[in-house]
Amino acid sequence: MDIIECIQRRYSYRGPYKSTQVPREDLEKILKAGLSAPSGCNKQTTSLIGLDDNKILASITSIINKNGFEGKNAPAGICVLTQKIPGYANVYFNVQDYAAAIENMLIAITALGYASCWVEGQVTENSETQKQIAKLLQLPSNYIVVAFLPIGIPEKEGKRPLYKEFSERAWYNIYGKNNLI
Repeated sequence: MDIIECIQRRYSYRGPYKSTQVPREDLEKILKAGLSAPSGCNKQTTSLIGLDDNKILASITSIINKNGFEGKNAPAGICVLTQKIPGYANVYFNVQDYAAAIENMLIAITALGYASCWVEGQVTENSETQKQIAKLLQLPSNYIVVAFLPIGIPEKEGKRPLYKEFSERAWYNIYGKNNLI
C-alpha cells in the first residue's frame, strides 16, 4: 500500500489482539521508523523500548490497567521515552519529538498489517504509573516514560472514526476559504 493509503487506513485499535507473535524483525522496522522521525534541533530526545517478553508486557499492561487501559493482551509493544534536553534559547522540543516518532510508528504498524493505539493519558496522568514502568524497565532517572503502543493483529476488524469534513478543518490561503484562487 502507498503511504497516503496507509495514513488513511490507520486507526486507534482498542480491542483484543490475536495471540500471533510479532516477529522481532517487524518490531525492529517499527522502532527504526520511530527513530527516523524529525527531532527539534536534532537533540534526539526520544528513545524506545521494544517489548516482546510476555511477562514484561503483562506487568506493563497491569500497571497501566489501573487507569482504564484497553488492549491488554497485545503480543508486543513499545514504551516511548523522552528526555528533557533544551534546544536553542532554552526551548524544549521533546513533546514534538516523541509525537512525531509515535506517528511514524503508528503508520509503520499499519503498513505491516498490525494495529495499535497511542496510549499516553493512562501513562502520564499518574506519575506513580510512570515511576512503576520506569522501575520495571530499569530506566536511568533522566528518562521519562510518556506512552505505550500495544502491537498485534486485531482479534476483530476495527474501523476509523468519522472525521469532520475537510472543509471544516482545512482551508487554502485564508481561514474558512476552500477555493483555489
